[in-house]
Amino acid sequence: MRDDRRALTHLLTTVRYEVIPTPTIADRVREAVPTDVTVTVTASPAKGLEPTLELAERLTGAGYRVVPHIAARLVADPLHLKDIVERLVRAGIEDVFVPAGDADPPVGQYDAALPLLRQLSEFGSPFPRVGISGHPESHPVIDDDVTIQSMWDKRQHAAYIVSNLCFDPRVLAAWVARVRRRQVALPIYIGMAGPVDPAKLLAVATKIGVGPSTRFLTRHPSWFARFALPGGYAPEPFLRKVVRALRSPGSDVSGLHIFTFNQVAQTERWRQECLARYPP
Repeated sequence: MRDDRRALTHLLTTVRYEVIPTPTIADRVREAVPTDVTVTVTASPAKGLEPTLELAERLTGAGYRVVPHIAARLVADPLHLKDIVERLVRAGIEDVFVPAGDADPPVGQYDAALPLLRQLSEFGSPFPRVGISGHPESHPVIDDDVTIQSMWDKRQHAAYIVSNLCFDPRVLAAWVARVRRRQVALPIYIGMAGPVDPAKLLAVATKIGVGPSTRFLTRHPSWFARFALPGGYAPEPFLRKVVRALRSPGSDVSGLHIFTFNQVAQTERWRQECLARYPP
């Protein structure tokens, strides 16, 4: 029990908040989120990378450690990627997250994350930290074995893995074990939903329709019921179950990646309330 409490505290103090680039989110982050919390910024296949880059620059300028998503399918070619890299390095950004993205068709020559990761390595690995995605539950269009193999292929270009949303701690633990059995030793950030208001979540998904977290839920519409029904999803009980499920040595879970759906004030208030119950 004491070890579980320590693990909970560690996860709650090692968090990343995922946000969607909208006109008001920069101000809302500055009002509600401490600067020691890492903020990640999604990319939209409809709006392209520019809103992501602009928000990353603004939040970095405000003192946050920011991780922009460079969705491979939104990058046209090596010259475009070089411009993105130079812009982010100039802003002081040292960490990026590279998913494939959902643009269909791709805007250029990168149809998956691995070719873009290789290109970054050929550029001299300009970012000290690069994250890649993991899928504890079935990816909508990619077989499970392929996603695990993909992590193996990408491991030499990356520093960590971020798991996508999963509401079953047992599935999550089984996936972590599979990743480790395949000798992928990268640290893992557990992706989980924050304390989301169902009506606001639906409004975000319908109105904005961007960000891997929102798209993942819209591809699994029954998951909205987990937020809406009595006794449905609640982040703290889920987190306690995750800690118990990941007790096995070698899991190497580094922290939490919280999908805020832009409800940053509610998410941070929940985290502080949890920390009060599980103090360092």
